[in-house]
Amino acid sequence: MLMAHPTVLKDLVERYETLLPQAEDGSAEAHRRLEDVTYTLCVSTGTRDIDNALATARRQLSRTGSGGGSESGFALAR
Repeated sequence: MLMAHPTVLKDLVERYETLLPQAEDGSAEAHRRLEDVTYTLCVSTGTRDIDNALATARRQLSRTGSGGGSESGFALAR
């Protein structure tokens, strides 16, 4: 199974957490960007909803630290 590189996951989680309050405040641009990040997180973690995507991303990050690995953006799961 392919998994997103930890750096990619970390960036996506940080972007989600930054955009969430902006989107909740009614910013249309932030809402659109949040939808994009949500979709990308779900695809990157093989999940279908944001709660599972965030949990999966955080679990993967806790196992790997928060970086390192291949430069391609993907690593093979073990």
